[in-house]
Amino acid sequence: MKVTCRLCRASDTRLFANVEGRDYWRCSRCQLTFLDQGQLPDRDQEKAQYDLHQNNPGDAGYRRFLDQLAAPLAERLPDGAEGLDYGCGPGPALARLMGERGFPMAVYDPLYRPETDVLAGQYDFITCTEVIEHLHWPHLEWRRFAQLVRPGGWLGLMTRWLTDDAHFPRWHYRRDPTHVCFWKPETFAWLARRDGWQVVYAENPAVILRKV
Repeated sequence: MKVTCRLCRASDTRLFANVEGRDYWRCSRCQLTFLDQGQLPDRDQEKAQYDLHQNNPGDAGYRRFLDQLAAPLAERLPDGAEGLDYGCGPGPALARLMGERGFPMAVYDPLYRPETDVLAGQYDFITCTEVIEHLHWPHLEWRRFAQLVRPGGWLGLMTRWLTDDAHFPRWHYRRDPTHVCFWKPETFAWLARRDGWQVVYAENPAVILRKV
């Protein structure tokens, strides 16, 4: 059986694990691990899970959590840089944090902020926090990121990395039913080599790339 990688579109994949009746595939080229297409949650299941999240922009603990990306990204941005928070959720907390640092942001989320006019332009930076593990077709989103970021601009990603294959069946991150893609540091490095990005910061769970 051949399964195409949903990120790099290679057919060089293998069944990585079957856990609790769910099949996970691993791409030999880009190292993405992803849930079988036939087992992906539908939009209603996703929204029901997302509505359980407590992403209050005023919560100090949540702000510290997001600061794992916001702080190192802000250090690299030129004064007045304008960005887009892609997948902002119901409470665009990261956009608020970056705005407080002097970096105004537009917001987009296919469920909570679906206005697509913000996807028509380009930005100095894009943030995507706790989103890429949910993507059903990440190759499409990755292509969109390249279109949205200006040359010399920045892409800030935040997702918990898959670093221990043996622990995968017990990993809390896997247990979220809407988490369907699991990223390794090698995955980001492979994408950067292929598409002309530079990985300038990588410390689990944050990755910052520059479009060169």
